[in-house]
Amino acid sequence: MRIQVLEEAEEDLRDGREFYERQKPGVGDYFAAALAADIDSLILFAGIHPHEFGFHRALSKRFPFGIYYLIEEEMIRIYAVLDLRRDPAWIRRRLGGG
Repeated sequence: MRIQVLEEAEEDLRDGREFYERQKPGVGDYFAAALAADIDSLILFAGIHPHEFGFHRALSKRFPFGIYYLIEEEMIRIYAVLDLRRDPAWIRRRLGGG
């Protein structure tokens, strides 16, 4: 099984990194490393996470972010990496759910 991070999810990760870097220098790098580890863990744990808005949602261990993904054939596709403090209606719209 392989992992593919789609462009929109890459943008989410960049936005999150920039947000935390503005809070305190160095935290953005920590955010990026932590989320990379959370995404890499999907190799072992993909499919066990509950469904939310039509996607599996894995929770980051260190930040209030959800990793929204689907398993398609032999590929884990990451569609979004979103701050879970956002309005759930915004998250639903961002994921294409209306």
